[in-house]
Amino acid sequence: MGAFDDFHSLSINDRDAFWAEQAKLIDWKDAPRQICDYQNPPFAKWFVGGTTNLCHNAVDRHLKDRANQNALIFVSTETDQELTYTFAQLHDEVQRMAAILLELGVGKGDRVLIYMPMIAEACFAMLACARIGAIHSVVFGGFASHSLATRIDDAAPKAIVSADAGSRGGKGVPYKPLLDEAIALAQHKPAAVLMVDRHLAPYTPVAGRDHDYASLRAKHLNAQVPCVWVEATHPSYTLYTSGTTGKPKGVQRDTGGYAVALAASMKHIFCGNPGETYFSTSDIGWVVGHSYIIYGPLLGGMATIMYEGTPLRPDAGIWWKLVEKYRVTVMFSAPTAVRVLKKQDPSFLTRYDLSSLRALFLAGEPLDEPTAQWISQALAGKPIIDNYWQTETGWPILTVCNGIEKTPSKFGSPGKAVYGYHIKLLDDQTGAEITEPNSKGVVAIEGPLPPGCLQTVWGDDDRFVKTYWSSVPGKMVYSTFDWAVRDEDGYYFILGRTDDVINVAGHRLGTREIEESISSHPNVAEVAVVGVADQLKGQVAMAFAIAKDASGLDDHAARLKLEGEVMKLVDSQLGAVARPARVLFVTALPKTRSGKLLRRAIQAVCERRDPGDLTTIEDPTALQQIKNLLN
Repeated sequence: MGAFDDFHSLSINDRDAFWAEQAKLIDWKDAPRQICDYQNPPFAKWFVGGTTNLCHNAVDRHLKDRANQNALIFVSTETDQELTYTFAQLHDEVQRMAAILLELGVGKGDRVLIYMPMIAEACFAMLACARIGAIHSVVFGGFASHSLATRIDDAAPKAIVSADAGSRGGKGVPYKPLLDEAIALAQHKPAAVLMVDRHLAPYTPVAGRDHDYASLRAKHLNAQVPCVWVEATHPSYTLYTSGTTGKPKGVQRDTGGYAVALAASMKHIFCGNPGETYFSTSDIGWVVGHSYIIYGPLLGGMATIMYEGTPLRPDAGIWWKLVEKYRVTVMFSAPTAVRVLKKQDPSFLTRYDLSSLRALFLAGEPLDEPTAQWISQALAGKPIIDNYWQTETGWPILTVCNGIEKTPSKFGSPGKAVYGYHIKLLDDQTGAEITEPNSKGVVAIEGPLPPGCLQTVWGDDDRFVKTYWSSVPGKMVYSTFDWAVRDEDGYYFILGRTDDVINVAGHRLGTREIEESISSHPNVAEVAVVGVADQLKGQVAMAFAIAKDASGLDDHAARLKLEGEVMKLVDSQLGAVARPARVLFVTALPKTRSGKLLRRAIQAVCERRDPGDLTTIEDPTALQQIKNLLN
C-alpha cells in the first residue's frame, strides 16, 4: 500500500483520531469534546462541543502574519474594474457589512439571502453573515424571479442583499426588477433589502424596505464587530440544488466540519500554500464558488480571485493574463470552459508566463479524454486534475491527493476515493456490493458522511433521509445517483446519472423543474425533458411537448413561434440556465403500458443510440416520431 492508501484507510478505520488531527488546521475557541456523534444515523454531528467561527478562520486569524498580503482580488472585464483587498482591508470591509446587517436586525441564526453578481460586496456579505452567526443562502444571479421566490419562501430570510445589476458579455442584466417580482410572488416578505448600486441600471427603492449600501457603509466606516463564536454544528449556510422533484432542496452545511474539511482539502488536494494565489472561475451561486472562491483559499491564507466576466472577453487570453499578473499557483475551472477555449486561437495559451501555475483542477461535469489531453498539451504538460463531487458534499469525493502522495491522473477518470469517504459501488436493484473491476454500479457512501457534507435538507429531515439514504434496497447508504466503474487500480470512471437530473455546463438542473415550467404554457398538454450529450456543454436539455391545440402547428414557422414562446416562458420562470436547446412538438410521448414515460429511450434516440428493450412500450410510433423530427 502507498502513502495515500494508508492515509485513506486510517480515515475510515480510525475515523475520530484522523479527523481530530485535521481539526488542528483551524482555530477553535473551545476544543471539540467529541469528534463524531453518529448515534442517530444518517445524521452525523462533527466536532461536538467545539466552538469556532468561519470568518475568524478565513480572515481574522491571518492578520498577525499577513495583514498586508492580498486576500481578495476582484476583477471585472465587464466594468473594467480591478480591485485588490489585503487581509486587513477585507477585515475592515467585512466588519462594515456585518455592522450594516446588525443594524437591519439580522442576528445569529437568521437567514440572509444573497442575490448578487460576482462583485466584492457579495464576498463581504457572505463573510459578514458567518461573522455574526447568521446563515447565508446565495442564489445564482442567473435565476429568474419564480426560482428566486421559491428560495425566499424556503429560507425565510430576514434580509436580502442584492445589486442593481450584473453584466454579461458587455450587456447589463438588471437584478432589481427580478428581485421585486420574486418578493411579490413569495409568501415570505423580508424585512429589509440591502442594495449595492453599481450604476448599471436605474431602479426605484421600495420605501421602508430597501436600503442603500454605500450610505450605510459610510455610516459604519470604523465599525468593529467581533466574531460570534458558534457551535461546530451551527449551520453556516444553505444552498439550493435541483433534484428529481420540482422543489429545490436547501443543502444545509455546518460550521466546524466545513471549515476543517476545506482547510484539509487545501493542503492535501489542492496543495495551496499561504501567500499564494488561487483562481476559481466559478460563480458564488454554485458550491464551487462557496468552497473554492470564498472559504477554502482564505482559510488557507491564500489570495483568491473573484472574476466577473466570460473566458473570451476582451479575448481568449484573459484568464491566462490573470494567472501571469497575480502569479496564480492553483486554478480551478470546468470542462465546458476548457471546451470553449479549445475553439479559440491556441496562441493565447503561449502569450503569457504561466510558470507559477502548478496544476489546473476541473470539476462540475465529466471531463472527456480529448478535452483533458488538449488542455494538458496546451499547458505544456502541467497536471490536469479532475475531481468529482456534489453540492451536497461541499468538497471532492473522488480525485488524486498529491499533497499526500504524488499520484498520476488517468484521462477520463476523476481519480480515487478521497480520504474520509467510505465509497462502495452497489447494484441498484439488490444493494449487493460490486467488487469486480470495471463492473458498473451506483456510487454510494457509507455513513457517516465526512465533515463538510450536508447535515440535512433545510427544514426537512424526512426529505434528507428519503432522498439520499433510501434508494439502495436493504441498505442505509448515501446515494450519489451516479453510475460508475472502478478499474483494477482503484480509479473511478463516472458514467452518468441514475435519476432525472442533467448537468448543463456544470450546473445541475432537475428535468422535472423544467417540465413544470413548460407545462404552465396554455398550449402545452404534456411534456418530457431529457438530458442529451453535447460536445460543448456536456449535456443540454431537450424538450418534447404535446400541444393542447395542434391545429395551428401545420407549418414550420408556427412551430418555431410556439417553441420561442415556451423558451421565453422557461427563461422568465427559471432563468436562461434552464432553457432547453430545443422544444419539439409531437402528437404522443413514448410510454410503457403502465403509463411510465420512457425517458431513457427518448434520450438514446436523441443521442443516436440504440434505445434497447422496448417490449413494454405502448405505442412504438411515438418514438419513431421523435426519430423523424431529429433526422
